[in-house]
Amino acid sequence: MMKTIKAVMLAALCWWQCGAMAQDLTITNARIIAAGGEVIANGSIVVRGGSIVSVAAGAPAQTVGTVVDAGGRTAMPGFIDAHRHINTGPEEKAQMQALLEAGYTTILSGGGPADGNITLRDHIDQGLINGPRIIPSGRVALNQSADEARAEVRRLAALGIKFTGEISLTSFPGPYEQEMAVLRAINDEAGKVGMMVQVHSVSWQSTMAATEAGIKRLVHVTNKNFLTRDQAKQMQAAGVMVLSTVGLGSPVFDVFNDDNVPTFRDGGVWPDSIAATSRVPELFMGQEAGHAPVNARTLWDAGVLLGYCTDTGYDPLAGLDHELKILNVMFSMPDMIKMMGPNTAAYINMGDQLGELAAGKLADIILLDGDPLEGYWNWLKTSVVVKAGKVVIDKR
Repeated sequence: MMKTIKAVMLAALCWWQCGAMAQDLTITNARIIAAGGEVIANGSIVVRGGSIVSVAAGAPAQTVGTVVDAGGRTAMPGFIDAHRHINTGPEEKAQMQALLEAGYTTILSGGGPADGNITLRDHIDQGLINGPRIIPSGRVALNQSADEARAEVRRLAALGIKFTGEISLTSFPGPYEQEMAVLRAINDEAGKVGMMVQVHSVSWQSTMAATEAGIKRLVHVTNKNFLTRDQAKQMQAAGVMVLSTVGLGSPVFDVFNDDNVPTFRDGGVWPDSIAATSRVPELFMGQEAGHAPVNARTLWDAGVLLGYCTDTGYDPLAGLDHELKILNVMFSMPDMIKMMGPNTAAYINMGDQLGELAAGKLADIILLDGDPLEGYWNWLKTSVVVKAGKVVIDKR
């Protein structure tokens, strides 16, 4: 019995020491997309204790920890998906591995359930499975009384939850007063316990109702109709942050089948599987493909903080490809770097820790086999993934 206990303790000590050592890292011979979009043609990144201590041109004066020769690959911040539906379950190991291999190092859950999200986070944090950093969320429904909603917010806060899952508002003719009353109660209670409220509003009617109610985080760009410039300016003045999901209405090809048949992102028939539109006679399904990217540009030009998400559950690399190619219709590569990096980090309330390769930030770093400024397709070529200074994927 004592031998077994000693063996377990020795294994745990070894795991802790190896993990601690892995938090010191030096990356050399890298093309670096640094803070503010600065490009260092050939530089190095030094990491201590899981955080970046230097990003500079040339070789470092002294290497520390594990040394990774980038071989001329491009280093940029690990990808953040600020709205993806994840949960614990029998497929979690494969799903989390696929997210890492696509370059994601941080995921904000799209909508709970809180207990399952916490379990998934703990499995990764405890080293039971490999995976990105998980930020759990919890569901709070509008179809209850204001007092019940407040109680649920307090319950989630007691679990350590910092974000509500997406709270859906009626798109047409617009949110009803009862649901807005509950939403205002949720937002008020969340402010007391330090929780961020996230709202799903996909028509301009629901988007502006959420804005006027004081909601600061919208999980999707409006996709059921067009926002005006004045509405976008009103959102900017109110400090609203919005996530992309511009690929929602665009068909997906050769992911769910190999027959050149367009599908929705859940594998269903396109455009019929797009949610909600079939219940609104004046809408034409599939027009989200135009509304979302145009609205994203309208928001961006008005100065609204626009971050990145996929809101997908299918293959992470395919989802990354789909969202990036639609963003690329309306945005440049430097704009997309800002959107996916510092903007998305700010949305998840980690702007001081993630989103840029700079001293003081967590060492979430990916190495790409291509130049991300050349085109989004090179963002699909992740070969090395570093999370908090530890190499978690190496496909070189």
